[in-house]
Amino acid sequence: MSKSTKHILYITVLLLAVNFIGHKIHYRWDMTKDKRYSISKPTVNLLKTLNKDVHISVYLSGNLPFDFEKLSKETSYFLEELATKNNRISFTMVNPKGKEETLAQQGLNPSRLTIQEDGKISESSIFPYAIVRSGKKRTLINLLKSSYFENQESQIENAIQNLEFAFADGIQSVTANKKQKIAILKGNGELQDIYQYDWLRTLGKNYHLAPFTLDSISDHPQTTLQKLKEYDLIIISKPTEAFTEKEKFTLDQYTMSGGKSIWLLDMVHTPKDSLMQNGKLLAYQRDLNLTDYLFNYGIRIQKHLVRDLYATNITLATGKVGNNTQFDQFLWDYYPLIKSNNKHVISKNIGEIKLEFVSSIDTLNSALKKTPLLETSNLTKILKVPNFVDLASIGETKDMETYSEGSKILGVLIEGNFDSAYKNRIKPYKTKFTPSGKNNKMIVIADGDISSNDIAKGQPLALGLDKWNQQFYNNKQFLMNAVNYLLNDNGLIQLRTKKVIIDKINKPKAFEEKLKWQWINLLLPTAILGVFGLINFYVRKRKYL
Repeated sequence: MSKSTKHILYITVLLLAVNFIGHKIHYRWDMTKDKRYSISKPTVNLLKTLNKDVHISVYLSGNLPFDFEKLSKETSYFLEELATKNNRISFTMVNPKGKEETLAQQGLNPSRLTIQEDGKISESSIFPYAIVRSGKKRTLINLLKSSYFENQESQIENAIQNLEFAFADGIQSVTANKKQKIAILKGNGELQDIYQYDWLRTLGKNYHLAPFTLDSISDHPQTTLQKLKEYDLIIISKPTEAFTEKEKFTLDQYTMSGGKSIWLLDMVHTPKDSLMQNGKLLAYQRDLNLTDYLFNYGIRIQKHLVRDLYATNITLATGKVGNNTQFDQFLWDYYPLIKSNNKHVISKNIGEIKLEFVSSIDTLNSALKKTPLLETSNLTKILKVPNFVDLASIGETKDMETYSEGSKILGVLIEGNFDSAYKNRIKPYKTKFTPSGKNNKMIVIADGDISSNDIAKGQPLALGLDKWNQQFYNNKQFLMNAVNYLLNDNGLIQLRTKKVIIDKINKPKAFEEKLKWQWINLLLPTAILGVFGLINFYVRKRKYL
């Protein structure tokens, strides 16, 4: 065998070996400064335990505007990375053109956008959704959170930053076995299930849910407390009847044992039926007998109403055309529109949240850590109660100088080592008393309607969907984040803190200099090739002539 033949054989064997190793071993180097293509540890741990096939359909393909093309590519890059980590994951980028009606039936409502590119304005329908499936289970991921306060470019940036959490949470949702238990408190006039159906239905996909009443406390308080301690979280949604001392003591001891809780409270009674029928309502204090209980944890809910110039609309009947009632939208400062902030993972980059007839929360000095989750704008004023809320105020000219109360806290997260509210008090009944609890968490929202979905033709709608104007708010995402944070045992919620730096293009400048750069891209490579060609010609001429 000749020497040249051996060299060819060695090279062939080496190439085959490298190809075989490359096929069996996948490794990528993430050279980006923000490590945007690196999978975080919580997601890696999730993928290691994944033992079910998962398929992801992403409806961001086809002829897309520039910003959405960027989101589509970033989504594809990320899902490729997931697929290399676990071959049970597969994905498809789907062009929704021609499938609009089918997608709408699955709950994928298009975003209709006004696009300005190359100085031209056009309209486009985008489906910024993904569906994650495993077996018979499926979950819908909305990749783009709509926002009144942010432009399209900022929304795309937030969507890219949220990709890992959105898909990791979706994969866990369709593959995880239910473990933790959530009690939905009943017996104190709480919100009926039909009015929070969508939220409870979504919670039920990942957690065991059960109603829990405190009625038996009067006869069997110890037994009631022991049964309550079997739950990891209790949700109290818009109670309207005062809590007895036995009930408060039971909830206190539940908290001392490590139980988490979410309180959604209306401290001011605002009957909306009266508002719609009479054009006004009498707002007055609602006594839930919780002031001392909450004060012990370092918060106080004020018994007044907050009016905010950054608000959403109320829908009112304005007349009739034939037999059809005409409805119009009016800005209503009693319905604050809350912009999400980046102070905490629960409320980070989720879009706006709609609240109705809300009170403010004062945080008091205590050893517990208190983090605001929901805050108004700075343009607020206070309505003390009892007082009338009159629809006639809609037509009044808003005096900016009267909206000078500043930003108000409407929702707060409490964390730390809790002390019992009954530590130095007479106990309502005898039981094994726990004076101090281990590290725990509690969330208090001063709006009982934040979890309430609209009803249309007797059927509950998606939480956050306004049935009158079809505007979508992100109440459910906020509440789901709250539950996941309180019960989180695998760190996925921390993925919301991941920061991706997006290099932005100056679009006006790019359009202005478009022709110049097109000529540079056309002529510069040609010029470089010409120079090298001349050098090569000159060298060959010197060598052979």
